Amino acid sequence: MKKLNELIDTKLDIDISSIETDSRLVKKGTLFVAVKGKFTNHEDFIDSAIEKGASCIVVSKTYDKDVSVPIIKVDDINECLFSLLDNFYDNIMSRMYIVGITGTDGKTTSAFLTAKITDSAYIGTNGVFYKDYKSHSSNTTPEPVELYKIFNDLCNKGARKVIMEVSSESLLYDRCHSMRFSIAGLTNVTEDHLNIHRTLENYIKCKEKLFTQVKDDGVSILNADSKYFDNFKKISKGKIVTYGMDADYSITNINLSNNSFDLKYKDNIYSIKSQFPFIYNMYNITLAFIIGTCMGLDSDTLVKNISSIKSIDGRSEVLDFGQDYTIMLDYAHTLNAIKNLVNNVNTLGYKRVFVLTGAAGGREKEKRPKIGEFLLNNTYLTIFTMDDPRYEDVSSIIDDLIGDSKKTNYLRINDRVDAINKGLSLCQKGDIILIIGKGRDNYMAIDDKRIPYSDFDTIKKYFDKHTKDTYN
Repeated sequence: MKKLNELIDTKLDIDISSIETDSRLVKKGTLFVAVKGKFTNHEDFIDSAIEKGASCIVVSKTYDKDVSVPIIKVDDINECLFSLLDNFYDNIMSRMYIVGITGTDGKTTSAFLTAKITDSAYIGTNGVFYKDYKSHSSNTTPEPVELYKIFNDLCNKGARKVIMEVSSESLLYDRCHSMRFSIAGLTNVTEDHLNIHRTLENYIKCKEKLFTQVKDDGVSILNADSKYFDNFKKISKGKIVTYGMDADYSITNINLSNNSFDLKYKDNIYSIKSQFPFIYNMYNITLAFIIGTCMGLDSDTLVKNISSIKSIDGRSEVLDFGQDYTIMLDYAHTLNAIKNLVNNVNTLGYKRVFVLTGAAGGREKEKRPKIGEFLLNNTYLTIFTMDDPRYEDVSSIIDDLIGDSKKTNYLRINDRVDAINKGLSLCQKGDIILIIGKGRDNYMAIDDKRIPYSDFDTIKKYFDKHTKDTYN
């Protein structure tokens, strides 16, 4: 609880219990800030906020309507929001050690690993966690009001170090505007989210923002093997540390059969063994290791901690229900991630490689035929199905994925549950099926709703029924 005149320059002495930009969350005592988003002007919901009990409204100076509660007009409503949140939460961002990780692929694995091996809090695609505390978040990088609430909750739970995924969309819309990062890490950059950014150049510039928000005494950790490494090197603040095949931290002596490699830094060599397959995970592990060392952790402890982590939900996650073939659940949905996953799996000697995937609605259509063509040329069978179709027709999305291909090694099954059940029924001993795109998401985005849904639960139900049928 704060007084309004503690939050903003005003003579109004009003008790404020919370700050909201979403009128649906307003309650008695809320300060409602009518921000102007790219798609929504929250001034349209002022009446609703007042009905729900808002004590005061903050608006842009251009707002000219009369309201029944005190109103404060400001020059820059979006900038004012961060100032209000800073004051309400006692400058919580400045009191936390914050690590931001961005990139097209690998953010979740890198951030999750880093949080685990450094005993830090995590914010990202897999939600929010710290020790035994877990909660969900609305986005990979939450909106400002939600983000401040999360930081406040984590601080109250005893967390002082936070590892967070920073998405390009959050950087585009300045969700992290008020944050200064002790460490920023880059996984990689490939073409993605062009439905939002329009051009690859715009997309890269958004990613670059994170590295301009690094503290002067902070660290920017860059993937030297990224095609756009020089772009980030030019703008990064703080000390720059690189990793890759020939970098400050060099990945050497790779052994894919037991997921091990050596990491060479100056005259030191660290032998790392993990339970995460494929070369791209060695990059993710390396980034996590470097962040850990920058945070002051002992290298032996980091190596030990890395070896002890079994898996990350929905990231190259192998599921064991007693079947004699392999099921891998993965979030891969970009062309680069899908190529990396399938190409790596194809080196492992499986009898047949099945892939089940779709493409999200409302996203760039241009990549769909490229994904379909690659899968049809590199798998035994691909099952095309739904994946967050939103307002698009699933059949039309599948048409886009198949494109002009003359290949016939595919099935099209609109319903994802039916598709998974069919895929599992086709697998035999020595095969692998990659169920990709959703990872451990707990919803299916249809129209403007998030319908409860889980790939993992669907797979589990298949085997629960299969086991019962076998013994009945």
